[in-house]
Amino acid sequence: MADRVTVIGWDGSPLTAAARSALGAATLVAGAPHHLALPEVPPAAERIRLGSVALAARRLAAHRGTTVVLADGDPGFFGVVRTLRAPEFGLEVEVVPAVSSVAAAFARAGMPWDDAHVVVAHPRTLRRAVNVCRAHPKVAVLTSPGAGPAELGLLMEGVHRTFVICEELGTTRERVTVVTSDKAADHTWRDPNVVIVAGGSTGPATAGDGAGWIAGRDPATGPRGWSLPATAYGGDLGEGETDLLRTAQLARLGPRLGDLVWDIGCGSGAFATEAARAGAAVIAVDRDRDACARTEATARNFGVQLQTVHGNAPHVLENLPEPDVVRVGGGGAAVVSAVADRRPQRIVAHAATRDAAELVGRDLTEHGYRVECALLQSVGLDTRAWTETERSVAFLLSGEIVRRESPR
Repeated sequence: MADRVTVIGWDGSPLTAAARSALGAATLVAGAPHHLALPEVPPAAERIRLGSVALAARRLAAHRGTTVVLADGDPGFFGVVRTLRAPEFGLEVEVVPAVSSVAAAFARAGMPWDDAHVVVAHPRTLRRAVNVCRAHPKVAVLTSPGAGPAELGLLMEGVHRTFVICEELGTTRERVTVVTSDKAADHTWRDPNVVIVAGGSTGPATAGDGAGWIAGRDPATGPRGWSLPATAYGGDLGEGETDLLRTAQLARLGPRLGDLVWDIGCGSGAFATEAARAGAAVIAVDRDRDACARTEATARNFGVQLQTVHGNAPHVLENLPEPDVVRVGGGGAAVVSAVADRRPQRIVAHAATRDAAELVGRDLTEHGYRVECALLQSVGLDTRAWTETERSVAFLLSGEIVRRESPR
């Protein structure tokens, strides 16, 4: 019974001596059709077309002989190695790597990629991949059928990005195309492909000498703190934007990479910017054009990406993409009800009076949310004389959707 499998990465370059040696001794070879057609594959070896890696792993484990798996790029980077190493198969895996398709794509584009996020888009993860593309200025997307460049472009409506689409890297049919995101859906793209999604201003918070210390977005950019004082946003914030309230709202929602946050009644953009600083994609909504403009300016100042939508809630919400978490900063129970109809995981709102809080709380409960409410009071003090400078009181409501177990 086989207990060792050699995984060989292939990037279109001639195979290394180690790869040729392992392949020449193989009695079973698994890979895509273009891998199995390589002249180095022994004519007498059994061949498996690699579809489900888990099914192939069972075949490999049961084979009496020497087994090899061929995979595109670096098989340890979002590749087959993770599945083959699962304890249930009992395989010892040896890897002969090649240049990853992501590295090859950035090389074709002539771009550095240490500051890029890398995501995998399957039909089930496409929405989260799009949210990362919305939130960050440089993202590489490893696509799949049904979650390719056209689908990415359709879901990024209203957000301008440049797509560098690299098709069939390493083959004689390799093609690199640069289009704007709104044009990606007008074409048919060949699989496999990698899409580099780039665009948006990084702003002063991320500007520097180009020397980084961590791959992806540097988490240390911008001022330290989860909820900054009003002075960081130019002062004169609305009643629903106090430091304490924003801190509590962020804690309840927990925005993170891959999420889409709605901020309804964005005001100065303080909450929207802080959600974006956490790595989430943000759509900030306000009926006041000046508020939208101020939110955009705040985001630029802190070097984050977000989208503003001008219009009256709840009507303007109808065509927005599905949110993960939502802050309702204005509009009361009617807007909370419309938001709850979209079933985000969590919703936060605030109210000035107990009666208004009860109305919102009942509505959330009727929509199947578990509701918590707290009365928040903050008092600002002048530490020179320890006298009161300002006082704020608000009811904070948070709703978390109750997941009902499916009937057996």
